[in-house]
Amino acid sequence: MVDIKPTAPSVALPPVGTGPHRRRLGVLALVATFGGLLFGYDTGVINGALNPMKAELGLTNFTEGVVTSSLLFGAAVGAMLGGRVADGWGRRKTIILLAVTFFVGTLICVFAPSFGVIVVGRVLLGLAVGGASTVVPVFLAELAPYEIRGSLSGRNELMIVIGQLAAFVVNAIIGSLWGEGGGVWRVMLAVCALPAIALFVGMLRVPESPRWLASKGRNDEALEVLGQIRSKERATAELEDIKRTNELEAKVERQSGWRTLLGNKWLIRIVLIGAGIGVAQQLTGINSIMYYGQTVLIESGFEQQAALIANIAPGVIAVVGGFIAIANMERINRRTTLILGYSLTTLCHFLIGIASMTLVQGNPARPWVILFLVVAFVGSMQTFLNIATWVILSEIFPTQIRALGMGISVFCLWIANAFLGLYFPTIVAATGITGTFFGFAIVGVLALLFIWKFVPESRGRTLEEVEEGVTTGNIFVVDKKRSRA
Repeated sequence: MVDIKPTAPSVALPPVGTGPHRRRLGVLALVATFGGLLFGYDTGVINGALNPMKAELGLTNFTEGVVTSSLLFGAAVGAMLGGRVADGWGRRKTIILLAVTFFVGTLICVFAPSFGVIVVGRVLLGLAVGGASTVVPVFLAELAPYEIRGSLSGRNELMIVIGQLAAFVVNAIIGSLWGEGGGVWRVMLAVCALPAIALFVGMLRVPESPRWLASKGRNDEALEVLGQIRSKERATAELEDIKRTNELEAKVERQSGWRTLLGNKWLIRIVLIGAGIGVAQQLTGINSIMYYGQTVLIESGFEQQAALIANIAPGVIAVVGGFIAIANMERINRRTTLILGYSLTTLCHFLIGIASMTLVQGNPARPWVILFLVVAFVGSMQTFLNIATWVILSEIFPTQIRALGMGISVFCLWIANAFLGLYFPTIVAATGITGTFFGFAIVGVLALLFIWKFVPESRGRTLEEVEEGVTTGNIFVVDKKRSRA
């Protein structure tokens, strides 16, 4: 069992307060989360672009899965590389590099003449998506004061679903105007170049993470950055807290990230937990809905054009759920949020399976019932699971392995995502909606048990307190006196 009680900081910090520093923090977070917007658009655009692409490039069911999953396998590699680059080179420079990669990958996909070239472009986009999924949440967590860390870090996931919704809307508009005409999918993909340019330009004016600067001994620069996003008193006190943690680490022999990780059983445990959290999120099938939502709706009984438009509904509810999640992020414990989320999504999976089994093809109620349940599933997922998953992954790893631990966890997340993306069309063709969603439901039950047994609580703790709890193992042990309180 794990410690489920949040704690106050061991050293009292001055309040966050209001003023220009809060507005500056909001602007920095907005710029960084354009990485999440790109993440969302690139993963969601394939939903509507796939059918016209399939017709123009002559894709089979398997090569259709390859085009979709090539981005996801690239993202798995990008998650690992992004973490390593960000640890050595800095969070800010890494995000600028990712913006360039997004732009180049987009151009390759837009002008791809064949299946092979589009796979290359999708892999390059995947490297950028995976890097963004690792580095941006870490950057936001390291900028944020602990009191609002969850809601600030959660903005990245909100931008991801806004990007996916934007992709669905753009697909529906372009699809309605151009139909299935030649090259329509290229126009859908080209829109991604705009937020890539915005991310690049914006990050040129964004400072480096103060915690990364302090970890490199650049304390004066760290204080200067903290002074932009905290009150003067809070910035000084917070830097002293960060320096105390760094000094304690300095007393231990400095090793590379991997050697540090493998030399501490508690670090190994938290990385395995992080990987489990990431894989469990993907095995809900949420991204299969985001990639193949049109396919699922056609399978349920909608006509192709109607499915393209109806597919906007899950995107809308995802954004609404994201706003609700951020509003509750500092009110509800992370573990409680995850347990609620897996309970609701598993229930939705069972209901979708039952509905597709009892409402046979041709029944006029079938497509609308399944659409309602899919929307309920996406809403539950976004309100309770997606944002909480990314927030907790950005919080639970100590500074010395934060980007590495995040990279390993997100690598596992993307590998699970990639295999689902690769085989989802084949699974649906073989087992139908019924078998597919019953399978997701069984996995959901296992995920619930995993969360209850192993995941620690990080809400209400500074990153330095979480780090101390993880490296000593205290965060995994229930304080019996507090538990009875």
